[in-house]
Amino acid sequence: MKRFVEGECREQSVLFPERLDDWIAEDNPVRAVDAFVDELDFMALGFESAEPADTGRPAYHPGTLLKIYIYGYLNRIQSSRRLEREAQRNVELIWLTGRLAPDFKTIADFRRDNGPAIRKVCAQFVELCRGIGLFSQALVVIDGSKFKAVNNWDKNFTPHKLKARQQQLEQSVARYLAELDRADRDPSLVPEERVERLREKIATVRKQMKKLKGIGQELAVAPDQQVSLTDPDARSMATSGRGTGIVGYNVQTAMDSENHLIVAHEVVNQGHDREQLASMAEQAKEATGNEKLKVLADRGYFSSEEILKCEQADITPLVPKPLTSNARADGRFDKRDFVYNKRRDEYRCPAGQRAIWRFTTVEAGLTLHKYWSSACPRCPMRSACTPADYRRISRWEHEDVLDRMQARLDRMPEAGRLRRRTVEHAFGTLKSWMGATHFLMKTLPRVRTELSLHVLAYNLKRLIQMLGVQPLIAAIRA
Repeated sequence: MKRFVEGECREQSVLFPERLDDWIAEDNPVRAVDAFVDELDFMALGFESAEPADTGRPAYHPGTLLKIYIYGYLNRIQSSRRLEREAQRNVELIWLTGRLAPDFKTIADFRRDNGPAIRKVCAQFVELCRGIGLFSQALVVIDGSKFKAVNNWDKNFTPHKLKARQQQLEQSVARYLAELDRADRDPSLVPEERVERLREKIATVRKQMKKLKGIGQELAVAPDQQVSLTDPDARSMATSGRGTGIVGYNVQTAMDSENHLIVAHEVVNQGHDREQLASMAEQAKEATGNEKLKVLADRGYFSSEEILKCEQADITPLVPKPLTSNARADGRFDKRDFVYNKRRDEYRCPAGQRAIWRFTTVEAGLTLHKYWSSACPRCPMRSACTPADYRRISRWEHEDVLDRMQARLDRMPEAGRLRRRTVEHAFGTLKSWMGATHFLMKTLPRVRTELSLHVLAYNLKRLIQMLGVQPLIAAIRA
C-alpha cells in the first residue's frame, strides 16, 4: 500500500527477542505503581496470605493482586472480570504482574477479604505525601456527596413508601376484582384468556402484599426506619435537587487546599453531614501532621457540639451558620441584630433596650440561657421584632465559640469560593471514574474499601501530574 504508514509483518521473526520491559516507557505510571507496592510491608499492613503456607497450592502474592487493583482503578476498570481479561491482554498489566493472570474469583476475593489492609495502604500513600512536604499549608476543606449504592429505589422501603406501595397494590386488587365481577355478570364482555390473566395478577399481588407485611415488621424494629433489600446498609438520601434523592451512601472527604490531595475520607449512611465535622477534622489533622489546623466546610456541617469538639481538639473550624431564622424570613429582626455584652451578660436590642438574663434551661442536650427586656410590651418597634409580648433570646453556654468562628469568617470573604474550587472537582472526578452505577460492592465495610481504592488512584494520579513518574519513584524509594 503506497503512501500509507505500514505495519510490521506478523510472521517476521527477530534475531534478538524484545524484552517486556522495552514496551513500558520510563515515564509510564505503572512504574510508579510497581515501585509503591514493592515498598509496602504486607505483614504489618495485615494482608491475608502475606506469609505463604507450607503446604497446598502456592497463592498469589498480595502485592501482585494489589498492583492489579491499583492499575484498574487508575484506568477506570473496577470489575474483577474485566481485570481478569486485562491481565491476559494488556501489555502494561502483563509487565506489572510479570505475566501472571489470576482469575476473576481470586481478584474479587482479594478485595473482599483485605478491606482494612487496603484502607491502610491508602493512608500510607497520604503519609508518603506528608513526607514529601506537600501539607505545609494547614488548611483543609471538608465536604460530602451522595453516591449511588447497588440498590434500586424500589428495593428501599421507609414507612411512607411502604404505605404508598400497599395502597397501590390494594387499588390494583380492587380494579382486578371489579373486572372479574363484570365477567361474571356477562361472560361475553371479558374473554376467557383475560379472566385467567386477572386471576394470576390477583395471586401475584397478594403475594407481594404478604411480602410487604414482612417488610413492615422489619421496619418496625429498624433503628432508622429504613430497609434496603439488595444492600442492607444503603439508605435513601435526599440530594441537592428539589424533590430528588438516591439510595446510596454519604461520602466524606477532607482535601488539602494547596495541592488538592484527599488527606482523609470516610463513608457513612447518614443522609446529612451535621455529625461528621469533628471526626473528619481529627482524621485530617492526624494525616497532615499539622498541630494547628484550619478546616473549612459548608453550612450542612454546622453543629454547635461538633464545632466545640474541633476547638477542644485544637482545630480551627470555619463553618457558616445556616440562615434558618423565621424572624428574618418574615421581615423582622433576627438574633444578629441583638448585640451581646459579655461583661454584663446581657443583650442590647435594636431599640436600645437591655435584654437581661432570666433563666437557664436545657433543650436538645444544650444548656441555653434565656434573655428578654421588660420594655417589650411598650416598645414602638415591637411589631418589627416579635409577634409575642416579649422577644426572647437564647444563648448557648459556649456561644463565644460560635462568635469567634463567625468573626473569622467575616475576615475571610473568599471562603465559599475556596471551598468549591477545592473539593467539588474531586467529587466530579470520582463519580466520572465510577460511571453511572457508582459503587459496585455491597455493605458499608466493602464500600469503604472500594472508596479507598478510588482515593488512592486519585491521589496517585494527582501526584504523578505534580512531580512526574521518575521523581515520584525516587521519593518512594528514599
